[in-house]
Amino acid sequence: MTKNDSKQIDQAGTKMMQTIREIVRGDRDIFPPFLYEAYKSTIRRAPRMGLVDVPLTISELTGPGPLISAVTPEDADLTRNASQGAEAIGQRIIVTGQVLDEYGGPIPHTLVEVWQANASGRYIHHRDDWPGPLDPNFIGVGRCLTDANGVYRFQTIRPGAYPWKNHQNAWRPAHIHFSVFGQSWLSRLVTQMYFEDDPLFFQDPIFNSVPTEDARHRLIARYDHEVSSPEWALGWRWNIVLKGPQATPFENNREVQK
Repeated sequence: MTKNDSKQIDQAGTKMMQTIREIVRGDRDIFPPFLYEAYKSTIRRAPRMGLVDVPLTISELTGPGPLISAVTPEDADLTRNASQGAEAIGQRIIVTGQVLDEYGGPIPHTLVEVWQANASGRYIHHRDDWPGPLDPNFIGVGRCLTDANGVYRFQTIRPGAYPWKNHQNAWRPAHIHFSVFGQSWLSRLVTQMYFEDDPLFFQDPIFNSVPTEDARHRLIARYDHEVSSPEWALGWRWNIVLKGPQATPFENNREVQK
């Protein structure tokens, strides 16, 4: 690693920490509230009293260094990273974009993780028991580091919609979960990416918990024919903006609804 690389990483970590503080303070036009009654699980888990400032320990202020050093190019190909010698079933897609600060500047060398359902809308998880078929060649997780221009890139399959029991005839739109790390465990942001042609947005309380239409649109990836790989995979582009008036809505540090 060069001296310039180290400087870029330090700057990226600082921007992520600043972003965490901004989200904790809250922006009612961008970030979902802790309590959104249509999303029923928030009723139980939302705090009923003011948040308490807990002093940080070394475990929150260090890492995820070992994870970053272990990232390989194969980790970003979810169609084959199950290491079963065969390819995942489903329509191949390429998802790419930039991780950016509030001024449009790139966040380089930061860890981006994804997880998703398979083409039938099922996760490899003991609590996911709806009768969508499992795919032995798809584990549904991947990771990569952004390059010097803040670009991430994954090859995967398009996830399917799946039913859940939040309300009558409830189906989650197809989505991919994203996690972006700064230079400590504390500086982690989690969000979801959706697809622009999905018909299920109207009844999804997680998507609609984002307060404004403009902010909700920032969660939607756009088809990009230039990203598509000829005779191989369709291309989708989605940028992640850490903070500012054009910030991507994140879901793991929500303001308390007054």
